[in-house]
Amino acid sequence: MSKHIAPLAATALTVLGSLSARGQETIRYTGTTLSNVDYHHGQLRPAIGTHTRQVLRANREQPSAANGEGWTYNHAPMLAYWNGQFYLQYLSNPVGEHVPPGRTLLLTSKDGETWTNPTVIFPPYKIPDGVTKPDQPGKVAKDLVAVMHQRVGFYVSKKNRLLTLGYYGIALDAKDDPNDGQGIGRVVREVLPNGKFGPIYFLRNNKTWDKSKSTYTFYTSSKDKGFVAACEEILASPLMMQQMVEEQDRDDPLIPLKKEYKAFSYYHLPDNRVVGLWKHALTTISPDGGKTWPNPVVRAPKFVNSNAKIWGQRTSDGRYATVYNPSEFRWPLGISTSENGLDYTDLWLVHGEISPMRYGGNYKSYGPQYVRGIQEGDGTPPDKKLWVTYSLNKEDIWIASVPVPVRAKAETQANEVFAQLPAGQELVNWNTYSLVQAPVEIGKLPDGTKGLVFKDSDKFDYAKAERVIPEAKKVVAEFSVVPAQNDKGLLQIEFQDGKGTPAVQLTFDAEGNFRHKAGARFKNITKYQAGQQYDVRVSLDADARSFAVSINGKPSGTYIFFAPVASFERIMFRTGEARHFPTPDTPADQTYDLPQAGESDPLATFYLKSLKTSVPEAATGSAAN
Repeated sequence: MSKHIAPLAATALTVLGSLSARGQETIRYTGTTLSNVDYHHGQLRPAIGTHTRQVLRANREQPSAANGEGWTYNHAPMLAYWNGQFYLQYLSNPVGEHVPPGRTLLLTSKDGETWTNPTVIFPPYKIPDGVTKPDQPGKVAKDLVAVMHQRVGFYVSKKNRLLTLGYYGIALDAKDDPNDGQGIGRVVREVLPNGKFGPIYFLRNNKTWDKSKSTYTFYTSSKDKGFVAACEEILASPLMMQQMVEEQDRDDPLIPLKKEYKAFSYYHLPDNRVVGLWKHALTTISPDGGKTWPNPVVRAPKFVNSNAKIWGQRTSDGRYATVYNPSEFRWPLGISTSENGLDYTDLWLVHGEISPMRYGGNYKSYGPQYVRGIQEGDGTPPDKKLWVTYSLNKEDIWIASVPVPVRAKAETQANEVFAQLPAGQELVNWNTYSLVQAPVEIGKLPDGTKGLVFKDSDKFDYAKAERVIPEAKKVVAEFSVVPAQNDKGLLQIEFQDGKGTPAVQLTFDAEGNFRHKAGARFKNITKYQAGQQYDVRVSLDADARSFAVSINGKPSGTYIFFAPVASFERIMFRTGEARHFPTPDTPADQTYDLPQAGESDPLATFYLKSLKTSVPEAATGSAAN
């Protein structure tokens, strides 16, 4: 998980990465869309209907059961779906990566929206004084606790038993890697249906470790034959063992491909061959279920991916998807799809926000990163969506659901009067960005009906909802907003092109003004009152660079765009101002905490009752509609 690239992986980049794909079948990107890291969203069109949700929000100053007792390094989440609910595992340290103590925690959810508080499943592990590493003479463990590092977190056995796995590694200092094959070993325990857990056992120890010093016994000591059999299924699975290569002994006979390529993920092709994926978009294909990997590992042609995880899977519609950071940075988080699992033809957005890193720490990187989905055999959610989990800034844990089939083009205009839509169907065409302290979700309005509710008390971030519409040069948008207050909070409405470039910004501000952005300044349109409904109609004309606004049936004026666009494709509602930090030029390491990092703002609430869009008759055919 550190920024160091293993020597063999570096060799793959410089040597194997230059090989042509000729003569070897491999995955490849054949699309033309590329991400632009000057923007957190990469200027990528969003995968329509994607809902991103913050599962855990770190807070050191106000530690609680809900935030993992305030530990602020939270990273490398894993996901499974078993017995009707989601299971999410993640690593945690008090401040930074590879800085002990370390532990692993687990949360559950019935629907992917409401989550339990995290429970420690692998607690901190005391390293006996005097422990050394063969390749680091002079460094000796003293009052040291292990850190955790694992690339695989779950396994569902043939008898439908859920096991969760972790790895205790040794970091003798902050720059030492715990996944160097000189750690303690891999632990395993059963997750029981009643929310409890079985005992912790070692599944496999490193040969440099003195087993007589182990805190936990070996799995074979369990009297539960079914549990022992499930453990042995893991050890007999080449695809499970391949995910352990970085932490295990460098000559472990159970690992098929012993080279130190990082963060292995995989999926099966229709002919039962297995596509393997690693960091840097390294890839190859196994002809025999992962038992052997006879073909060279190469960088997937035209895939852009750096030292961050890439996730691949077959989706519920029989197609394939890869989810990864399509840049040399850890933003944005994108998705690419394929008909056959080999040719990837598009690139769309899953998560395009980077909230401020509230707490600095060792090896904490900006952006939504280290993505993992539900591996084959670990369950399929009933909604058939693609679900992935990831960390943001190695600080907060997130989950995202992407509807299948994955699409980025809207076929119909917005016509959402939320009170009239069936329960659970209100946001099928909306993209949401929802936080613990700034949720955006369907809820009750003051008049008793339902609508889209924006609540925000997050001092550093905002809630956001976005509707993709058919591309057009002229658009009429009508929406109804009820602000719960007029003395705090913010609701911005932006009209954007397909790349997320805004041309028009309207704002309900914290001083009771409804205003529009006019170049570098803002101009008032009207005052607004708390609790009053505002029916806003906006008529946009891209060629004329102008828009007209009516409020509650009364025209308020015609205004000029603050930035030009060729057409419109997106309407966005956001409870905060746009942000641009970090940039590609921002130093990689943040060593400081933000002031008042644990504090919140007074709660502000806005209600969106409806959104309807249309294209004027005269404009039909003026753009792709």
